[in-house]
Amino acid sequence: MNRRILVVLGAAALLLAGGMTGCKKLEARDNLNKGVQAFKNAKYADAVEFFKTAIDLDPTYPTARLYLATAYMSQYIPGAESPENLAYADNAAKYFKEVLAENPKDTTALKSLASLEYQKSSGAPTTEEKLKRLDGAAEWYKKLAEVDPNEKEAFYSLGVITWAKFYPAWMAARNKAGIKPEAVCALTDKKAKEELREKYEAIVADGIKSLERALEIDKEYDDAMAYLNLLHRERADMLEGSDECRKETEIADQWMSKALETRKIKAERTPTNQGITQEEAK
Repeated sequence: MNRRILVVLGAAALLLAGGMTGCKKLEARDNLNKGVQAFKNAKYADAVEFFKTAIDLDPTYPTARLYLATAYMSQYIPGAESPENLAYADNAAKYFKEVLAENPKDTTALKSLASLEYQKSSGAPTTEEKLKRLDGAAEWYKKLAEVDPNEKEAFYSLGVITWAKFYPAWMAARNKAGIKPEAVCALTDKKAKEELREKYEAIVADGIKSLERALEIDKEYDDAMAYLNLLHRERADMLEGSDECRKETEIADQWMSKALETRKIKAERTPTNQGITQEEAK
């Protein structure tokens, strides 16, 4: 066969392959769009199938993996430990991690994995498993903070996780001593204080630092203020001496007042319906 004919046939084959690849990419995007529409209509199972088809047609399509993971995550019910429900969480995690394998700095995948692990902690069958899942969530939020040092939700969530780990131990110590919920600086058992300090002093300090960092990023982050109130108030019971305890409680009160004041300011700032304005009436 003539060399020129071979060259022409080779070029034609390449064009055909490129055309087929182009068609598959178009089909992938079509399936992605159908999946997005199904997702918007809360038809998550249908959305999953469309997104999976998009990935099959174009394995290099990271957006489809991100959407597929989100569709699985949307079907997960926090607190339910059935195999089917846990499978939704596992599949979501699998595809979010595949997104990170391509782009380790994808903040959507990092934030979703952190949130997913935190949600899973609510259904943990044992205290040990709950703490393990909270630690897992904390690790993802730390990675998110490394990628985006100005992601206030990462620092806020680290503070919330600290509280979720410390609060049960704090309450157990108070309940064991027969202390009423409203009592302040009432934990006087030295052994109980020492046990709390030994296990949680550094953890609580880190949690407070994380919440303070969230407030550096957003000075009106009232939810962070509320958790600072909780951590300072609960940390007070770990401190030696009534004076130190009262000072810590005063700090907690200040954060609670600040949170309430900030929420009021935000509410007043929110525009209300004033009826038909002059501009609208023209």
